[in-house]
Amino acid sequence: MTTKINWPEFTARKAREVSDPKIRAFYESQKLDPDTPLEEVPFVAMDFETTGLNPDEHEIISIGLVPFDLHRIYLRQTQEWFVQPKRQLTHDSVAIHRITHSQLQSAPDLSEVLGPLLEALNGRIAVVHFRYIERDFLFNAVERLTGEQLMFPMIDTMEIEDRYHRQAFGTRFKQLLRGRKESVRLADSRERYSLPRYQLHSAHIDALATAELLQAQVHHHFESGARLRDIWS
Repeated sequence: MTTKINWPEFTARKAREVSDPKIRAFYESQKLDPDTPLEEVPFVAMDFETTGLNPDEHEIISIGLVPFDLHRIYLRQTQEWFVQPKRQLTHDSVAIHRITHSQLQSAPDLSEVLGPLLEALNGRIAVVHFRYIERDFLFNAVERLTGEQLMFPMIDTMEIEDRYHRQAFGTRFKQLLRGRKESVRLADSRERYSLPRYQLHSAHIDALATAELLQAQVHHHFESGARLRDIWS
């Protein structure tokens, strides 16, 4: 679960290198101590709804953020933005995320949302379910808008579930008998911890579902002295 990137060193270096004020302020806010106990870490669950799965071709159309820690979810601080895409939505994508053309008609451009988004992430560790969506889409969008590169540590609940459930010996034996892998999708992962079933594919609901999942995962799989370095990537 550990990463080869030295995140404190990386973010400090990027804060010196970037020229865009918003991106520099974000990197400067990343006062990251890998030895912080998970009990003391302020988190923010983040979810994107997108027009597809390829960050080189598709776009972010909704962003949901839910601040939390291991004991409490701060629902009153939940934030959600709809974002105006450059291209028309396809019927296939609408069928998945259920965001309609009318909902996006008066939505702001991502350039208007980027500042508030980075401010909301300041001082918190982002938690996502399958980090390659949020990391890659945000990286591409920021590079397109500002010419800067934005990357920061995330905790990936799908990666945790893969490590502690799918790769467990008992699970691997069942998979061998059944001939298929156990699902680590968000809804299926939550079900294993008896968490309530939500209507997913809404950015703020998916973010809430991810926050609750991390709380359950840490409770079930991590020792009380677990540190941030044990879980971020």
